Amino acid sequence: MPTTPATFPARSFAVIGAGLAGVACARTLAQAGHTVRLFEKAPKVGGRMASRHTPFGTFDHGTQYFTVRDERFSAALDSTPGISRRWSANAVRVLDPYGRVAEAALPRPESHWVGAPSMDIVPRHWAQPLAEGGALELGAQVQLVERDALDADCWQLHTLGDDGSVHVFPGFDAVLLAMPAAQAASLLERSRLAPAFVQRMRQVEVAPCWTLMLAFPQALQPGLSHLGPQWNAALSTHHRIAWLARESSKPGRGPIERWTVQASPAWSAEHADDDPQRVEAKLRRAFAEVTGIRAEPAHVEIKRWRHAKTVTPLGRSHLWDARLGLGACGDWCLGHRLEHAFVSGLELALAAIAP
Repeated sequence: MPTTPATFPARSFAVIGAGLAGVACARTLAQAGHTVRLFEKAPKVGGRMASRHTPFGTFDHGTQYFTVRDERFSAALDSTPGISRRWSANAVRVLDPYGRVAEAALPRPESHWVGAPSMDIVPRHWAQPLAEGGALELGAQVQLVERDALDADCWQLHTLGDDGSVHVFPGFDAVLLAMPAAQAASLLERSRLAPAFVQRMRQVEVAPCWTLMLAFPQALQPGLSHLGPQWNAALSTHHRIAWLARESSKPGRGPIERWTVQASPAWSAEHADDDPQRVEAKLRRAFAEVTGIRAEPAHVEIKRWRHAKTVTPLGRSHLWDARLGLGACGDWCLGHRLEHAFVSGLELALAAIAP
């Protein structure tokens, strides 16, 4: 996205959350000439645009792929060439109403894209200038937003570090929350701020997702190209599984056969607080039923995303109160696509710097 120098006094912004919405928001503000500090409670940026790096290769255990429909998203990707590539997923729909598996090719109305060599490269690359400028705070969970003790027209943030350390960051003209709706609402409630925002956020519904990661290095044996089905990705109607993908089929990935299995929203919600080992066993059994792969994996991991797929969105791209200098964005504003996160972060930034 082209840099647009500020034509009015630069302001200071705090952006809370370094998923794609937060990174897009912070990046846009910085490119417009404003001062930005990006806070993230995790040890790295990306949110659900995440990749798990293992000795067997990477797993995109959050976002599996993205589409490019918005011209502004396309322009942003074009500004950093080489970090995203088309994925010929060879996707199918897997039907099993009676325990039988049938395969039917899915229509491909638009391209599937992935980060290369891993999904997390896109947010990491876009956040790099902020990190190099000392404006990225990782492992910093924002506990409270309140008026600055020295300047009532500004905001200050209280953060808790991974090591238990507490810090106060003062002097922000505006605070922009790029967090899951439930987390953003909880932070505002603790801070006793913006009850109208909280009410709207509480109406948003986001489903959890259990994700299973499996690696089968034995598929590299001579005379064996892969295990299981001929397809590389599938939408599934299995009562436990919604999506499966052969990670090694994605461009730029290593050759070891790896599968990411994402449980359905309904099943994930029903089993949200189950023991991870039980969830792993159930999903491995379902994976074998759908794919026919019954070999023992050399690597198994399970991940629970508490806030994964938007079911009921906000219905607008962002929330912004110019009088207070408070705003919120995220894919939950518009839907569940990665593109929704980008558009939400971008449009909140543009609203916040409008004259």
